[in-house]
Amino acid sequence: MSHQTLMHAEAAEAAEVVERQLAGNEAPVRALVDRLRARPPAFIVTCARGSSDHAATFAKYAFETRLGLVTASASPSVESVYAAPLQMRNTLFLAISQSGQSPDLLRSVEAARASGAYVVALVNVEDSPLAKAADTVLPLRAGPERSVAATKSYLGALFSILQLTAHWSANAALMEAMAGVPDALRSAFRQDWSPLIEGLRDARNLFVLGRGYGYGAAQEAALKFKETCGLHAEAFSTAEVRHGPMALVDSEFPVLLLAQDDGTQRGALDVANEFRLRGARVWTAAPGDRHADALPIVPAADPLLAPLLAVQSFYRAANALAIARGHDPDVPPHLNKVTETV
Repeated sequence: MSHQTLMHAEAAEAAEVVERQLAGNEAPVRALVDRLRARPPAFIVTCARGSSDHAATFAKYAFETRLGLVTASASPSVESVYAAPLQMRNTLFLAISQSGQSPDLLRSVEAARASGAYVVALVNVEDSPLAKAADTVLPLRAGPERSVAATKSYLGALFSILQLTAHWSANAALMEAMAGVPDALRSAFRQDWSPLIEGLRDARNLFVLGRGYGYGAAQEAALKFKETCGLHAEAFSTAEVRHGPMALVDSEFPVLLLAQDDGTQRGALDVANEFRLRGARVWTAAPGDRHADALPIVPAADPLLAPLLAVQSFYRAANALAIARGHDPDVPPHLNKVTETV
């Protein structure tokens, strides 16, 4: 099977997705920020499933550290299964989806609006039910995504969150750094992570670790290992992994660490070294790490950008690993492109 799968081709388009957002989403983001400044929300609620929920994890850290607004993840089943009313007056409700079709997400959006929330949809399909139900739509502009594994739409969601964060916080340095993201993504997709591919060809389990801005990236990588490679992987915070899960790590249990220079990196690398002392193989994607199993990364102008670049390098490696393990990453068993949960 050629590496030119749909997953490979679509992930390679992420730079163009970001360029379209830079050109087309500036006006709607500024209009949204004007509205949010005029009527500031008390807190933010995110709602998503799958890869989009990993983008919501990134949003939590971005919003809380750069805007000072508490950001919590909604459980769609609270509305769709339990029909429990929630008070969301003076709330920004951020729904994230590639398709915008899942019934439970739509029920949550409708309930949030009815209880007084202002709903913003980050959605790829602009004429979807979710887009029609939202107060404001920020299109992901990823174009058609046919591989079951979401790649460019996930990175588009991260960049949309970055745009909103930069403008809302009036962070000129971050806005300037974002202009360089398309070229940085192109460079990230060229990085050679073949040692990871060879090292995990016959693996059965692993942990993917991250923290802070990179925790959502670790969640996304773990999902892709399961989804495309048939490899059992679980994501943990480098802090949380010490609370029990680390007992599993030994010479037969490899680890992938994604880190960024935001105050969490030193502790993350300490965890990596501790696992190496147990005989575990630990690959790191971390700025400045010189260990033999350090993977090449593209430097980020702001730590908030690092997860996008690491995930872009990872997507190319995950596609190749899936093929090496005899899987078709475009058609994982038992999965559909659009998952409709209730």
